[in-house]
Amino acid sequence: MGKLVDEFNNYRNKMNDRIMDSANTNMKRFLALDTTTYAEGSLDVKTKEMLGLVASMVLRCDDCIKYHLGKCHEAGVNSTEMNEIFMIANLVGGSIVIPHYRRAVEYWDELCVEP
Repeated sequence: MGKLVDEFNNYRNKMNDRIMDSANTNMKRFLALDTTTYAEGSLDVKTKEMLGLVASMVLRCDDCIKYHLGKCHEAGVNSTEMNEIFMIANLVGGSIVIPHYRRAVEYWDELCVEP
């Protein structure tokens, strides 16, 4: 993976471990919702991750965008599908999403580079 992807994943893993070391039961339950919500169900994982990405872009959360871009990549989303996801996010979120769109494209490009 590229530098942006590696830095994000390393930091996220490090801080998630740190948080879990001191998290109380309620916080651990809240964080577990992510795993159960995005698991296979009536909607497949790929669809759920695409929905999560659109929501993250509209809410303008760069960490969430990177996380869902990675999960979309793992779920087999291709670049043509990703461009449609980006279009939906920009349409729903408006022009304020464009800076996040730029960073998302950069991150997606790194995810798609062959090792």
